This record gives sequence, structure tokens and C-alpha cells, in this order.
Amino acid sequence: MKKDDKVLVVIPAYNEEKNIEKVINDVKKNIKFADILIINDKSKDNTLNIIKKCDVNYVDNVFNLKYALSIQTGIKYAKENDYDYVIQMDADGQHLAIEAEKLYQTAKKEKSDIVIGSRYLVDLGYPCPFFRRVGTKAFEILIRLFCHKKIVDPLSGFQCINKRVIDRYSKLGGYPEFPDANLVIDMLLSGYTIKEVPTKMKVRTDGESMHSGIIKPIKYMCVMFYTCIIVLIKNIGKRKEN
Repeated sequence: MKKDDKVLVVIPAYNEEKNIEKVINDVKKNIKFADILIINDKSKDNTLNIIKKCDVNYVDNVFNLKYALSIQTGIKYAKENDYDYVIQMDADGQHLAIEAEKLYQTAKKEKSDIVIGSRYLVDLGYPCPFFRRVGTKAFEILIRLFCHKKIVDPLSGFQCINKRVIDRYSKLGGYPEFPDANLVIDMLLSGYTIKEVPTKMKVRTDGESMHSGIIKPIKYMCVMFYTCIIVLIKNIGKRKEN
């Protein structure tokens, strides 16, 4: 890593009092070359007090922006403070900080705009629910069909993005509610390079996922398919091979 590289770990957190301290300590221990920014998304539990106790930089949203806009808030911070790379991690403990340097080093060495930490590129034992795996496969096929690129885990939020992407995402007015496969398609069709690397991940053990229950996963899949189609229509004529 060059001395002038500035790397920021962005972690959005909502009601993660049972996980956030462990995640912060994990990042401090294993990503010592990066700064940390926690986005507290108006948590109703003790998350904010724990963040304060951990002595890290944080943004306390004035109201609940939800996951995507919290991520974008961190990216806007990175843009304003001239960071070269942003590593996106979740606050639930599923993403392992020790794996994050792999994303950064790949982005650096291969000059990739986006590097995705993939649960499925090789079998590392991640126990994915059947219906989520089916949905992920459907998006993989959609991306391969329209973008001519194989991305096996387009729903992974464990990513490293470079300065070019930081600039684009920070200015994106219509940042999607769920920035997953739809954003992957948009970026590929816009000529950005995306690379996947296999990463180990854990299953959430405490707290509630934003995709928990029955209605939320159905809504997520419907919104994702709808926004993917909108992105494809918007990019008609801009299809690029990567």
C-alpha cells in the first residue's frame, strides 16, 4: 500500500447493540491501515452509546435513512475527505475484517473499480437459504445475459470501491433502496470494472436482519427485479463487454 493511500471502512448500523462493538474491534485489529466511519441510522437501542464508547468516528443520522442512504452518506464523507478507497461492511458480524484487505489489495493490484467479496465463487461453507440462493442465481443469469460478465454473488454488500466509484456514487441522486444487483448492472453497462474474490462470511447470530421474516424478502426480490429492468431500459444501447 502506498503511503498516500486513504482507505475508509464504512459500516451502517441500525439496532446492532449486540454486534457493533465486536465488529468495530474486529476492524481495528485486522484493518489497521484504514479509518473507520460508523453510520448510526437512528437506532432505537443502545447502538449509539456503544459506538461512542468505542472511540471511532461516526455519523448519527437525524432520522432513519435505511441501509442504502446510510451507505451513501459514508461514501459522501469519503468524497469530501478525499479517500482513495471505501470498504463497505455490515454491522451484523457477517463480514470478517480479516478478509477486507483481500478486497482492497485486489482493487489496488488489478485496478478494479469495484471488488465484491463473494460467498459462492468457491465453496467456503456459507449456509445460504435455498430461496435466497435461487434469487442470487437468477440475478447472476440476468447479469451474464445483459452485461456478458459472470458475477456469482451480486447481492453481496461486502465490497471495496475505488475513487472513481466513490465520485460516481456520491453524486448519484437516485441511489437505489437496495444497492445490489441493480447497481452492479448499471456500473457494468457504464463501463466500470468489477471483480469478485472469494471471502469467508459468518451467519448473523444476534439481532434482526433487514431481510428477516416473509414479507421483507419478497419485497426485496420484487424491488430488485423491478429496478434491474429499469436499469436495463435506461442503458439500452450502452451494453459493453468487460
